[in-house]
Amino acid sequence: MTAHSTLRLAALYRYPVKGLSPERLDAATLETSGYFPGDRLYAIENGPSGFNPVAPRHLPKTKYVMLMRDEALARLRTRYDEASATLTVETGDGRALAADLGTPEGRARLEEVIRRTLPDALRGEPRVLAAPPQYRFTDSATGFVSLINLASVRAIEDFVGAPVDPLRFRGNLMVEGLEPWAELALVGAVLEGEDGLRLRITQRTQRCAATNVDPVSGLRDLEIPWTLDERLGHRDCGVYAEVLAGGTLRPGGTLTVVG
Repeated sequence: MTAHSTLRLAALYRYPVKGLSPERLDAATLETSGYFPGDRLYAIENGPSGFNPVAPRHLPKTKYVMLMRDEALARLRTRYDEASATLTVETGDGRALAADLGTPEGRARLEEVIRRTLPDALRGEPRVLAAPPQYRFTDSATGFVSLINLASVRAIEDFVGAPVDPLRFRGNLMVEGLEPWAELALVGAVLEGEDGLRLRITQRTQRCAATNVDPVSGLRDLEIPWTLDERLGHRDCGVYAEVLAGGTLRPGGTLTVVG
């Protein structure tokens, strides 16, 4: 790969509630030093986590309900309306409920859904947590924006001999234009958008057992981290980036490797 390689944005996604379903976006406006907009705004404790909203510090995802352990979460379909802070949840039984996550009553509604969905997996009472300003419930303490190279996903399909939905990797930016695994060599590089947006690639993303869960069926049907380890000697797919300069991303737009 040479300097000034160009990546094309195939899709954008956010995950308003950690562990719950993605939302595809038509555009995303990123702010300098900010997180991906609307992403990981909430998490659901699996018993007391010790999270302090007044002095937040990054905690491991094991403190929350999560796909790595709780694959039944994949069967919930959710949509989040930022203006009203309302999460609509389809539970797979033909029912849908609306939970205003800005109110105790709304959070209690979502917590009851989690109790019904994960009856044997909870270590204590589930509790909806809201991220305070300048904090998000990302897996990595510096995981401001996550990027998935779709060519690497296709290479994994060849490894496992089965279709692999890119949403297994729960990334924000799905990109084309790189060779398989070329994203891993971009750590330290800067990507520039068409309106001056600049992202610096900060680290590779190590994959966990959450990628073994099909995001549609909720079935644990593949062994992706183990396969990566066996075939490549590592468990990495995708990278994290920080926002050096704000701007807007849209599917079909480009990012250029400038350094």
